[in-house]
Amino acid sequence: MDIEYKVVEKLIEKGYHITFSESCTAGLACAKLVNVPDASKVLNVSFTTYADEAKVKYLGVDPETIRDFGVVSEEVAAEMALGAAKNTGSEVGVGITGIAGPSGAVPGKPVGTVCFGIAINGEVYTWRQEFGALGRNVVRDVSVNFCYDRLVELLEA
Repeated sequence: MDIEYKVVEKLIEKGYHITFSESCTAGLACAKLVNVPDASKVLNVSFTTYADEAKVKYLGVDPETIRDFGVVSEEVAAEMALGAAKNTGSEVGVGITGIAGPSGAVPGKPVGTVCFGIAINGEVYTWRQEFGALGRNVVRDVSVNFCYDRLVELLEA
């Protein structure tokens, strides 16, 4: 069974709805969920908040968090996930922000750095991964796969 089917199955079992807030993946995580025919039972909303201002306006990310930690940070990913869930009434919120490349690296954050936040009923889990300069679309794909692996782990717990 493809992993997106597992995520949808677990969300249905728990009676949860999910909202995505994506930056570097630009909607790929949401699109993967919609591969599943029953996605309509669990998908609430999806945000592609590429600009910092959109993260602030639509997700409630604190501009000071962006200033203090950088937009590619676990702290911003956590606020994206929490804001996505809170602002849409979903039990699950996902935040993904990163540097897909080929440019955009900053000191301490090379190309391929992606940060994730998953909020479930207000509890937030975060990760930072350095996938490497694998190419823009590969970084985006592996980021979505990483996110789905974490969703399955958390929903099965």
